[in-house]
Amino acid sequence: MLNRPFFALRGCCLAGVLVSGTLMASDETMDQAAQSVEAQQAQSELQQQIDSADEATRSAIEELRRLERETRQMEAANATLSSRLASEAERQQRLNQALDTLSDTRAALPMIEQDMTEQLTRWIESDLPFLTDERLARVASAGSPEAGSAERIASLIEAWRAELAYGREVDSWRGRLEIADASPREVEYLRIGRIGFYYVTPDGREGGVWDKEEGTWLALDEAARRQVRNGLRIAADQRTPELLQLPLSITANDQGAQP
Repeated sequence: MLNRPFFALRGCCLAGVLVSGTLMASDETMDQAAQSVEAQQAQSELQQQIDSADEATRSAIEELRRLERETRQMEAANATLSSRLASEAERQQRLNQALDTLSDTRAALPMIEQDMTEQLTRWIESDLPFLTDERLARVASAGSPEAGSAERIASLIEAWRAELAYGREVDSWRGRLEIADASPREVEYLRIGRIGFYYVTPDGREGGVWDKEEGTWLALDEAARRQVRNGLRIAADQRTPELLQLPLSITANDQGAQP
């Protein structure tokens, strides 16, 4: 009977020890849980920081790429602008040079015009005597005082071109022939460039070739007059072009002196 309380007391002590152990285990678990929560929070904050850093990095990269594109565009635009500016500067330089010589050019224009007019007039007067009045009238109209110097010179250049074209043409026309000691009459004229100038009467019985050296008409025989008539048909596109056997109006020396 005396041992029971002792056993009972030991049981109470053991129970207390067990309870104390349980409390200690519970405190450790809570500490671990708290540490786990803190670790999770720290991990979450770190992840947020990493995400924020990634976003900032991406934004910075996009901004850098945008700036690089704009830089390339500006460089291309600057290159184009530089080329245009260089071209414009060159044009301005040429314009300034032209302006510097403009007064000299204007002063020289009347002399140029006079020289062109005199040369062209002398050329026509010394040339074969075909359409002389018409050609001299063209020169006179080119030097009309109503026009400015530049316009007159342009007209004189056109007159020179017309004269040059005569040397490459075969032409024919009907006109009035006036010879000393003979009555004026209508004849058919044939011109072969600037080397041959001929006429025949409508009945074909008379004809002549202009001799530049003598400054007069020389009579043609029947064979030559037949060749002139063939030339007239060729000029009128009534006959196929062919080699004509005709005396020339100019000599070899005259050919070398042709403008």
